[in-house]
Amino acid sequence: MADAPVTGLPDLTGTVTLVTGAGGNIGAGIARRFAAAGSAVVAHYWSSADRARRLATGIRAEGGRASWEQADLRDPVAVDRLLEAVVGTFGRIDVLVNNAGVQPVEPLPEMDFDRWREVVAANAHSTFLATRAAARHMIEQGDGGSVISIASIEAVHPAVGHAHYSAAKAAVRIHARAAAVEYGPHGIRVNSVSPGLVTREGIERDWPEGVRRWRASAPLTRLGTPEDVGNACVFLASPLASWITGHDLVVDGGVSAGSAW
Repeated sequence: MADAPVTGLPDLTGTVTLVTGAGGNIGAGIARRFAAAGSAVVAHYWSSADRARRLATGIRAEGGRASWEQADLRDPVAVDRLLEAVVGTFGRIDVLVNNAGVQPVEPLPEMDFDRWREVVAANAHSTFLATRAAARHMIEQGDGGSVISIASIEAVHPAVGHAHYSAAKAAVRIHARAAAVEYGPHGIRVNSVSPGLVTREGIERDWPEGVRRWRASAPLTRLGTPEDVGNACVFLASPLASWITGHDLVVDGGVSAGSAW
């Protein structure tokens, strides 16, 4: 059966969701799916101000609630201020999606320490800081919450040139499990989502051979979409997943299920 558009989503009306890195391709897709489910959305950005603003204003134009906020997620003070801004605007924080990150391609033998540290900080340190800050507010609110961190199938299937990225995403994945253990008694569920190759504008032009190989390897024969990742996040944030925590949900069209030989 061919893929059909998702028309029904769990009802998240009354909740507030912060999506980090919402100025990017996957982050915007996640934010739009939360808005479609009825959640108020805060679109975080670091440098993509115009895209985050357009995303939030687009959600508002469709009848949703949204705002946009800037922060350097490598800075603990800036992260704390970001969460204070979310709560100041909407009164609470129910869902955090740790999506922000970078994915450069560099051969490991030529990689210097500063570049390694930059990638790990952008992907893993930011996840730790945002989770900690959001959880403090969720604990104070007293009715739990949901944290979803965007990892990657590269956390367990590293690609050439992505050693720093793969290591950082492996840290994101295990951080979610550790946080699930420690925040669970407060009613805070923490999970991760590991996407495979997600389409973006120009990807078939820029990397035709990679797209061809992906489609040949994927049982579902297509690339993912930002909305595919967003749907997984909405599910994990919803009451449908109320007894799911410490889990990594792979969203890759079945590539990870295939044989490596």
